[in-house]
Amino acid sequence: MPTVQAEVLVPVRPALAFAVSQTHGEVRYRWDPFVREQHFLARAAEPGKGVQTFTRQRFGLSMISEYVSYSPPTNVGMKMVQGPWFFDLFGGGWRFTPTDDEGRTRVTWRYNFRCRPSFLRPIAHPLGRWLLGREIRRRIDGYAAGCSDEVVLAEAERAIARRDER
Repeated sequence: MPTVQAEVLVPVRPALAFAVSQTHGEVRYRWDPFVREQHFLARAAEPGKGVQTFTRQRFGLSMISEYVSYSPPTNVGMKMVQGPWFFDLFGGGWRFTPTDDEGRTRVTWRYNFRCRPSFLRPIAHPLGRWLLGREIRRRIDGYAAGCSDEVVLAEAERAIARRDER
């Protein structure tokens, strides 16, 4: 299955880096150039394993995805449940690794996908790697900017506090 990956070093601790990646609504739209609309489904109020989200991207395509893992502050993974006709399978994940330089985090974002119909894969997979590779780099650059945005960081800190209260 084809994979694309992007990596960035951000100037925040892993717990905060993780929380920024999980922001939603207006705060998410501040840093994520891909997402135009995103919300939880089935009355869920926060991310977690098994929770589904609806996402509409900037060109109008939409996807329903489900959290398959949710392990703050180290990793999160999702899979497509319903999405664009040309994806047979699609998944993504984030990994957050502390660095030797205290207060910084190495963030890796990865997509895995398989296109359909199968006879087009020799063309569709290289094209998908190129397109998704461009998109994932744009998104991780936006994410890195979000890790320096006071509004985004304040909301991420509030999310950590809410999680710690439970």
